[in-house]
Amino acid sequence: MKPPLHIVLICPEIPPNTGNIGRLCAVTDCCLHLIHPLGFSLEDKQLRRAGMDYWHELDVRHHDDWTAFLASPGRPERLWLFTTKAKQGIWDVKFELGDGLVFGNEGSGAPAEVHAWFGPERSTKIPHLNESLRSLNLSTACGIATYEALRQIKSK
Repeated sequence: MKPPLHIVLICPEIPPNTGNIGRLCAVTDCCLHLIHPLGFSLEDKQLRRAGMDYWHELDVRHHDDWTAFLASPGRPERLWLFTTKAKQGIWDVKFELGDGLVFGNEGSGAPAEVHAWFGPERSTKIPHLNESLRSLNLSTACGIATYEALRQIKSK
């Protein structure tokens, strides 16, 4: 069975965030793609603690870099970049079964070449009610995006 969504993390830096996202993917049957380099070891105690005993249930795929991810077999056809720089909000996007939700890392977001690959039509943001604040925590943003996409998919 194909996963309902693919969650793609570009060079994540904080182990508990990736652990929480792994747990999210396990309970939603989503596939987690980790684009290297990672800012931590996969044996990190905080990663494992945040993912708890769900890590063995996780469909996780590793990619050497963005180019390797794009060339990988079984990657999602439709990809959405989540970025604070996007013009369209998450509620303007029509998600479909099998879409990939792409997130940059905690320190610097997605690299310029990734932004260029997506362009504005495939970039979206989670609206902030207080626009003076920079961004949400990565695992929180992934949770919001995943459940909004699943809500749309399940309502079709």
